[in-house]
Amino acid sequence: MTLSTAVSIYIKFFFIFTPFFILAVFLALTEKVDSRKQRALAARVTLGIVLISVILFLFGSEIFGLFGITVDSFRIGAGALLFLSAVSLTQGKFSLPETDRSLMDLAIVPLAIPITIGPGSVGALIIAAAETDSWLLKIETLVPIILACLTIGAMLYAADRVKQVIGSNGIAMLSKITGLVLAALSCQLMFTGIAAFLK
Repeated sequence: MTLSTAVSIYIKFFFIFTPFFILAVFLALTEKVDSRKQRALAARVTLGIVLISVILFLFGSEIFGLFGITVDSFRIGAGALLFLSAVSLTQGKFSLPETDRSLMDLAIVPLAIPITIGPGSVGALIIAAAETDSWLLKIETLVPIILACLTIGAMLYAADRVKQVIGSNGIAMLSKITGLVLAALSCQLMFTGIAAFLK
């Protein structure tokens, strides 16, 4: 694999993972959390994104086939989860648990999946894996994907600095806007999945 190909894969997956969207959600959900807890959550989210990406890339098609899960089923389930988060954000009722253990529970659902790794990302990872015909090429493809995940993690880790810049009013506004976008996205995911089932 050439360097230009690796860079192309990195850029492709960096944007497929919607880095600025997850940053907006992360800031909205951690508005009242101190920097130490925020960084701990960012580290857990990053680890979750990396592990889920690796597992889906290497075994995604086998896992989905084993349980009889289709990407459309994943769309409907992910859409339902996103809609619940969207309602909480738009109404301003979303609050983080007080304990560190409960706080860390947010890392996988909804932050890592389905917000960062949604149906589109799942499909892209499985397709990328299908296009590789050797383990060497799989590893060479997986490296830039992991680097894209780590870049997003670095953005989340520095989220407290972003929070200082935009302030509490900016975060509140961002929370409302993010909630509306999440609601629209969740409906689109569910409608797409349902439409595919009805065909």
